[in-house]
Amino acid sequence: MTEPPRIRPYRLEDRPALDDICVRTAHNGQDSRPFYTDPGVFPDTFAAPYAHLEPELAFVLDDGSGRAVGYILGTADTARFAEDFRAVWLPLVADRHPEPSGQPQTPDEAMARLLHHPERMVVPELAAWPAHLHIDLLPEWQGRGYGRKLMRTFLAALRDRGVASVHLVMATANKPARAFYDRMGFEEIDAPMDDSVVCLGRTTGDLDRL
Repeated sequence: MTEPPRIRPYRLEDRPALDDICVRTAHNGQDSRPFYTDPGVFPDTFAAPYAHLEPELAFVLDDGSGRAVGYILGTADTARFAEDFRAVWLPLVADRHPEPSGQPQTPDEAMARLLHHPERMVVPELAAWPAHLHIDLLPEWQGRGYGRKLMRTFLAALRDRGVASVHLVMATANKPARAFYDRMGFEEIDAPMDDSVVCLGRTTGDLDRL
């Protein structure tokens, strides 16, 4: 008998579902497969390294049958994470997504460039928000309150570790995501970013209002 959906810690066997969720939501909140030759670059850059390097901060929405249909994950310390990404994670996936030798010419090459430069995450203007996160849910599970529950779970885990604030970087084209983050109490941070993205942050306190 299927149980009700629930938030639970990430498990190693969730990895295929994690990758699938990321691929199906990576193109401004939509399915990336029509736009990329190898959309696997997305989970290898924005999902799997977090589950590998900091699994204690990875949580999934379980549909009640054991299948992950959404996730939230991140790091408590962006600077440390960038170092671990280069030293530990990148050697595992670099050959799968070679870094372009010159300026990226395709969407795949643009993403590969991000994969090979984890130091891009370390922005001095974000030092007051040392943690960062990624959250994604399959379309049919959005708008049902589960994103809020995932966010509350993650923020509480950061707070319990003594981390006072967190940031995220999102595509400006993803209007529904921005509306969600606004409801979650995130505010825009003035940081030097490409015009295609915006940086948002909030504290890990005052979770009762979520």
